[in-house]
Amino acid sequence: MSSPLVTLIVAVAQNGVIGRDNALIWRLRGDLRRFRALTMGKPVVMGRKTWDSIGRPLPGRRVIVMTRDAAWSAPGTERAAGWDDAMRLAGDAEEVMVAGGAEIYALALPHADRIQLTEVMASPEGDARFPAIPPDFREVASETRPAGPEDEHDVRFVTLVRPCRSSLPRDTSETRKPSQESGCGDGTPAAGPKP
Repeated sequence: MSSPLVTLIVAVAQNGVIGRDNALIWRLRGDLRRFRALTMGKPVVMGRKTWDSIGRPLPGRRVIVMTRDAAWSAPGTERAAGWDDAMRLAGDAEEVMVAGGAEIYALALPHADRIQLTEVMASPEGDARFPAIPPDFREVASETRPAGPEDEHDVRFVTLVRPCRSSLPRDTSETRKPSQESGCGDGTPAAGPKP
């Protein structure tokens, strides 16, 4: 069984903030539509606090909630004890979407192949931040949208890929860094995202 493509999906303010008091801090209907379109039909991994903030199943998606609480359960979800358990539950899915929160993003980032990022052109106060994006991610697409009746801030939808991720082992005990000279660090040129 091959490993699925791991995609983080997140809206981040210019100051790195993603939320406050376990809630989103903006009204962005365009971002919510994008989230729905990109996650539909795929397993969505999130932490318990993120689940609590949503509070309901996501139609058309399998929701895998990571929590250390062995007794936790909620209708329309599957419980994972950790990252490996979440990937096991995802089974043979081609792509797994990671939807937060901050701790889950930090845990998933070393495994990520892609980030579907909404840059929110604002700098609100908050208590949850997205981790620094490693320099081996490359922007492959973007679209800017101005604020309007449905979106209270200007946003930029960005797709970032880690070109060499497919050449890296999924076992995190072994880590190779891409080489600038040779592309992916093993003599092969850097490739685009997985099809």
